[in-house]
This record gives sequence, C-alpha cells and structure tokens, in this order.
Amino acid sequence: MKVVLLGTAAGGGVPQWNCACEPCTKVRRGELSPRTQDGLAVSGDGRTWWLVNASPDLRFQLAATPCLHPGPGPRDTPVGGVLLTDAELDHTLGLLTLRGAEGLRVHAPATVLHALAGTRAVLGEYAEWRWRQVEPEQTFVLAGGLEVTAFPVSGKRPRYVGESIVEGHWVVAYRLHDPRTGGIVLYAPCLAGWPLGFDDLVAEADVVLLDGTFYAPSEMGAATGRGGGQAAMGHLPITHTLPELRRHPHVRRVYTHLNNTNPVLDPESAEHAKLREAGVEVLPDGALIEV
Repeated sequence: MKVVLLGTAAGGGVPQWNCACEPCTKVRRGELSPRTQDGLAVSGDGRTWWLVNASPDLRFQLAATPCLHPGPGPRDTPVGGVLLTDAELDHTLGLLTLRGAEGLRVHAPATVLHALAGTRAVLGEYAEWRWRQVEPEQTFVLAGGLEVTAFPVSGKRPRYVGESIVEGHWVVAYRLHDPRTGGIVLYAPCLAGWPLGFDDLVAEADVVLLDGTFYAPSEMGAATGRGGGQAAMGHLPITHTLPELRRHPHVRRVYTHLNNTNPVLDPESAEHAKLREAGVEVLPDGALIEV
C-alpha cells in the first residue's frame, strides 16, 4: 500500500490568509514550509488511487503529485474516487474541483451524504458519479485491492448543517488494509475524544495518521488573542493524545491536520522536541508512506 500525504494542515492551511500568529509569520518569512489542507491519496496497486477527503487545495495537490497526473489518454486519470471522513468544508470543497470526472465513486457515511445533498445536485449537472454509503464497521473493497473499514469517532456535525438534520455518526476514522502485504494504516484526522476500542485500532496498525490540530487546549486563544471556540471544534489536543500514543511504540505514529497556530509546526520548538522524544512524527506535504 502506498499513501501520499497530499496536505497536512487544518482548515485554512498554513499560513492562514487572515492570521499573523507565529507559525504563519515564520512561513511568510520563509523560515517554515507552507502546508495545504489535510488529505491523503492511497493505492493498493500503484495504478488506481483513492483520495481520502477532498480539500479546497486539491487542484494544487493533484498537480504536485506525479502519481496522480492524468494519462496515457487525454482524459484518463488514476483517481478512482474519494473517501470522506466527514462533511466539513475543508474536507469536501475539493469535490467541486473534480466535477468533470465521469464515473467517480464517493464513499461516505449516511450523515455526510445527506449534508452534501446540495453539492451532489450541483455535481450531477456535470458528470454522473456513484455515491456509496459507508456502514460503520463493515469492510468494503476498493479497486486496486485495499480493504476499508470505517469506525465512528465523533458526532460533531459541521456548523453549516444546523440542528434539524438527520442524527448519526458524523465523523469516521478509516482503517485501510492491504491484504497482499498485511499492512494496516489508520487515518483519523478529526478526533473529538479517545473512543472505546480506539486503542485496539491503534495497536493493530502499522501506521497511524492522527488528528494533531492543536497542541494544547487553550492554544488558539493564546496564539490569536481571541479566547473561546477551540473546545467546540471537535479536536482532541496533542497533550491529551500523546500519552495514549506513547503506549504503542511499535506503531509508526504521525500527526496531521495541524492548525496554523500549532507550535509543533516549528521543528525547533519545545513542543516538537516532545514529539521527537516520544518517537512521533510530523511529516511534510507530499510525504510517501509505504506499508
């Protein structure tokens, strides 16, 4: 299995357009590398690739990733479809970039498909896509051979859907299994808590790509001077998850979905040093993982 980290930042990327926090300022000065919004490309055979989430930065990410370039025919593409972990804008707006693709397959939980009803109607005017409902803890097989299982991790719904919409699991983590190698990748970019049974998913994985949005519970307010709001965003801070990850030293552990305020973006920071000491990584956009 091949996994490309198309983007590793939370919504807005790094630097965020309206933010002058320390990491954003360092990126603008050329002291840190910029990051695009979170998403993966995965493949079991190196030919058919699946996008896991579709960020607003998707066009740039596709152009920067040679294995996703079109060909050999003028409209041939190695992209077979998309898996959505949730319905947040920073994970779904990139679907509009793909509007010209015929036969694209999109897998998502029922709540996400419901929330995207308007987007689906718009896209249906451009091409015929196949929308597939993902059932919790039921494994399905992607073209290319990967076996995928979704595990509910949060009921946090996007702000735009309101309170009257259907109830259910709003955020899932994906377990990606390559039956040819036995390799397992667990991808959970949005984690509001440490759910019952999540420890078992981490323990069996070869690689865990985990929500690292914030380092500390009060980080966003301290960095921007605007208190409040962070706790409601549905992201367990690194100070809570790092002790959990320390208990699994045999697993390759990588933080992703990093907010622009997160001090671990700076390899020279004390917070980044704590990750290194624990054997946990922060990888750049474009990093390739093979399992």
